Amino acid sequence: MALLTKETQDKVVKLLVDEGLADANLVKAATIEVEKNKQPLIAYLSSKGIINNEMVAHATAVVIGVQYVDLKNVTMDREILLKLPQEVAERSMVVPVGESGNQLIVAMIDVTNVQATDYLATLTNRPIKAVMSSEEGIRQVLTQYVGDFSSVKQAVKSANTEVQQQQQQSDVKTITQDSPISKALTSILDFAVKSKASDIHIEPLEDSLVIRCRIDGVLRQVMELPKTVEPALVSRIKILSDLKIDEHRVPQDGQFTVAVGDKEVDLRIAIAPVVWGEQVVIRLLDKSGTTLDIEDMGMTGRALKMVVDGISKPNGMILTSGPTGSGKSTTLYALVKRIKNEKINIVTLEDPVEYKMDGVNQIQVNVDAGLTFASGLRSILRQDPDVVMVGEIRDSETANLAVQAALTGHLVFSTLHTNSAAGILPRLIEMGIEPFMIASTLNTVIGQRLVRRVTQKRTTYTSSELQTKEINDVLGDLLPKSQEQVAAYSESLGYPGLPVLNNSGYTLVKGFDDKDSPGGYKGRAGLYETITVDDDIQKLITAKATANDIMKVAKAKGTVTMRQDGMLKALSGITTVDEVNRVSSDIA
Repeated sequence: MALLTKETQDKVVKLLVDEGLADANLVKAATIEVEKNKQPLIAYLSSKGIINNEMVAHATAVVIGVQYVDLKNVTMDREILLKLPQEVAERSMVVPVGESGNQLIVAMIDVTNVQATDYLATLTNRPIKAVMSSEEGIRQVLTQYVGDFSSVKQAVKSANTEVQQQQQQSDVKTITQDSPISKALTSILDFAVKSKASDIHIEPLEDSLVIRCRIDGVLRQVMELPKTVEPALVSRIKILSDLKIDEHRVPQDGQFTVAVGDKEVDLRIAIAPVVWGEQVVIRLLDKSGTTLDIEDMGMTGRALKMVVDGISKPNGMILTSGPTGSGKSTTLYALVKRIKNEKINIVTLEDPVEYKMDGVNQIQVNVDAGLTFASGLRSILRQDPDVVMVGEIRDSETANLAVQAALTGHLVFSTLHTNSAAGILPRLIEMGIEPFMIASTLNTVIGQRLVRRVTQKRTTYTSSELQTKEINDVLGDLLPKSQEQVAAYSESLGYPGLPVLNNSGYTLVKGFDDKDSPGGYKGRAGLYETITVDDDIQKLITAKATANDIMKVAKAKGTVTMRQDGMLKALSGITTVDEVNRVSSDIA
């Protein structure tokens, strides 16, 4: 807080009292106390919780006649942040917040510090306009300087020259460890890990290089670099991934591991030639990012019971389905973790091994060495497994082997790419599996999507007429019709305190959009639908019924669809109706 004269402090406190922001009686008692002990009044009031720093900053700005900005929940544009070097901002407790013509607008704790503004004007070579903010607000903006990418731009020429020299050397891995481009890549990875991003996209355009991160399932552009950085950055990634740095015509895949803080993060690299250069997609596999508990991931109620029943059987198949990035592999790991014990031999075949688990024998697919899902599965079945997890059924050969494994007394977990749980069944038939074999081996099928969770910084509102109708259309059969039914319905579905079906509106939540929770979301939860393959479903499979026919029967037997699960999560304050619609608009 700025150093204020006693007169100014008195005016600030009076303003807070007049505006009803501070209790007059408490202030009067505090004034007597500080006069005895010769303490600053504002500091004393703050220490006792009578006022807070944000209130003081705002009132001080009014008293001394300057503009005030509340920065606590503001996400600054990176281009604005880079107008002032990070080290200067941290040292001076000053952050850039905007521009007006040639004037740079900065937020400060002490706007009366003429020396500081003169220094900034000289440093930036432009006039400075100071506005006032609290220390908390400024510190919040300072945290947005994650990764100092300015070093990339400063080192473009030297980095490009360095990479050209490396290409002429045989031992390129011993070079560039401390180069500017290496530090820039480290900064990008550091930002992605701290932001809990699942992927980094490095995308060449005609005149620039764009960096985007997928955070909670949604891509966000985090920076734009000069086009000249591209060769050096892509070459550095290729070197670390053991890829050919002089190959620009065909796609290449690789991987490496980095340490970020106290975490080890595995990176999967996919490089492909595009019109304006080479696109790089980096998948981040952070083992510390999930508890691998199926309940924590969002499965509950009827869906959870069906899955637990399925994995409790000594043999058969449990299959999960969904698009890329819907959490299928994580679900399999959670199921393996749930049944893992010293009495059974669990063997997995994965591409890649995403989470290393003690007590599980995990095999990495290596196509170049001839170790495919099909050939690996043949080998696994000679290793006396009780449980087999196959990362993905991609072809008819793997599908046939997985079914044979289930028929011969093994419990088999795997994934398929389909839109819904019911879609798994006709998909296996398309792969050449006989319907009677599918019917006799499948225990449970799971369809899933991922939605963003609403952040804890939230507010409530009543659903609009359109949202209310949509909720009723989707959940009409699942919501209690009276208050007496609430407990029974809530227990059955696994969502406590369900509202009674009505047309007047439901209480929903939405989060506050800020740096830590873009769009008002933070973290993700699964939407699930599960089908137990019982006698009736087996008959439909044998008769080659459609996915829609199978789902109709499954719903009659208690299956909750993904869309219904999503709406239940929206009513429970886990996510929003808009988010459910975003990921499930293509399913019933």
